[in-house]
Amino acid sequence: MNKLDLCPACGAVNDCALAAPETADRACWCYGVSIDPAVLQALPAELRDKSCLCPRCARVDDQLRAKPRPIA
Repeated sequence: MNKLDLCPACGAVNDCALAAPETADRACWCYGVSIDPAVLQALPAELRDKSCLCPRCARVDDQLRAKPRPIA
């Protein structure tokens, strides 16, 4: 069974805003990064387009660190 809040590649929490009802009205972190298509193609076909990768598996940690965080 697929869990929307878990990375399909490693099983870690993926921090997907859309997977949590309390944050589903916010844009996910993945909307602001560029994920290499080769990373997605490396996933087995049955795992693609089921849930978000985590930032580590998406290989976007550097992009996320470079973005300024909004002040709450």
